[in-house]
Amino acid sequence: EEPVFLRKKITLLRAFSLLIGSMVGSGIFISPKGVLKNSGNVGFSLVVWFACGLLSMFGALSYAELGTRITKSGGHYIYILETLGPLPSFLFLWAEFFAIRPANSAVVSLAFGRYLLEPFFAPCAAPVPAVKLVSLLGYYTVLTLNSWSVSWSARVQTALSVVKLLALALIIVPGMMLLAQGHTENFQDAFDRQSLVLDKLPLAFYAGMFAYSGWFQTCFVREELIRPERNIPLAVIVSVITVIVGYMLTNVSYYTVLGTQDVLASPAVAVSFVQRAFKSLISVVPVLVALSCFGTMNGGIFTFSRTLFVASREGQWPPLFSMIHIRRHTPLPAVMLMFPLVTAMVCIGDIYHLLNFFSFSRWLFIGLATLGLIVHRYRHPELQSPFKVPLFVPVSFTIICLFTVGMSFYSDPVNISIGCTMVLSGFPVYYLVVRRQMSDRCRSLFYYLTHKLQLLLEVVQQEIKTY
Repeated sequence: EEPVFLRKKITLLRAFSLLIGSMVGSGIFISPKGVLKNSGNVGFSLVVWFACGLLSMFGALSYAELGTRITKSGGHYIYILETLGPLPSFLFLWAEFFAIRPANSAVVSLAFGRYLLEPFFAPCAAPVPAVKLVSLLGYYTVLTLNSWSVSWSARVQTALSVVKLLALALIIVPGMMLLAQGHTENFQDAFDRQSLVLDKLPLAFYAGMFAYSGWFQTCFVREELIRPERNIPLAVIVSVITVIVGYMLTNVSYYTVLGTQDVLASPAVAVSFVQRAFKSLISVVPVLVALSCFGTMNGGIFTFSRTLFVASREGQWPPLFSMIHIRRHTPLPAVMLMFPLVTAMVCIGDIYHLLNFFSFSRWLFIGLATLGLIVHRYRHPELQSPFKVPLFVPVSFTIICLFTVGMSFYSDPVNISIGCTMVLSGFPVYYLVVRRQMSDRCRSLFYYLTHKLQLLLEVVQQEIKTY
């Protein structure tokens, strides 16, 4: 009875909530251990946290300009496609679908399960099978929510963003109170050179950047944003500054209450912090952290489904995934596609190995996307963008991203090689499947199966152009 297309339902508040909800997730509650371990000491780990925040701001500003120049949804994928061409964009899509996104979702899901169960098993660690079961239940709940309604997904994201900021405040306030009382003993010799491990520095940056990751999420839903040329830059700048301040204060609080060894020994740093500083809230903070991870899962599914939707619309993914439910107006096939891979990675994965595994591919393609901004400016000098950053911002961000990716081969050759192999495996797929024309028999079978699935899922192609 009405046209089927993705409505513009993302206001400025919802865009801000999407960014905060995606950035403040499991990262700040699990990454401090990875940053400290790979930087060597307290002082340098704080420098890494600030540098990651500054680097995230550079990347966010570059993406904000890309979001005002290129009017399609899809984030990294569409920016690489429009600036560098179809092959690198397909390699990103291939790596994102088979490695980056399922590994990222598995990391956040496992953190959700661990923190949710922590109060019930303290002081012992929660059983691994129980953690994985709860992790999967949380992921499936978010999957169902995003399949059901865009509006409800956005409302849940807004509510959980408030919960995330509350969780950070409950860590920051007691830490700052102790610091004001003179408890600075854990900051003695904070920059001890003997403990510095420069060869592991890229892994420290990966852990820190994982905590900040999410600053690019509004670009994935560009077509659903109200006034995107205004709201993308505004939401990005306010949210990244908020998160940088929150993360720095949170880490100072961690180190004020917990020593270096305590942080390194803790499987859940936020829980260890509460056990030491705020025992009356020992059962509250883990639940808040779990809800924070739930919001990150929700934001991840919400945005990545749009990447698959746009890739299908551009002809680099099966056409079923550019279809929308006729009543719910959600990209149902694209939302459901990640279900099997995330399930497999949660069942077999370990948080820190997964973190290094997907970080290589993610930052390689983010660096290529900002390189694409430089190329786009050069090719289209006549294009007047409503938001423009100084050239040194994308240049600096691109160089640092690609340098860190290159250095990581030395720091963790096994996991990085796996990630590199995953990217390179997309080459034969692109030339044998995407560029090659199917035979008439294969095409008939393909469209027959697509039609049957379309009837089963009650989905149709988008009827109105939204870009």
